[in-house]
Amino acid sequence: MHEELVRDRIRTLHREAEEQRLVSGIVRLRRARRDAERASSRLRNALLRLA
Repeated sequence: MHEELVRDRIRTLHREAEEQRLVSGIVRLRRARRDAERASSRLRNALLRLA
């Protein structure tokens, strides 16, 4: 009985760790997309000033 509880807790911890990795990846992706949009906007503004 005790071993099954330990195994269940380990499975839960692994599942929670995987969920956290997925969330972290999404956060990184959103940040990268936002940074790329800002860079694109700055480039567009710089090109407009040159014209």
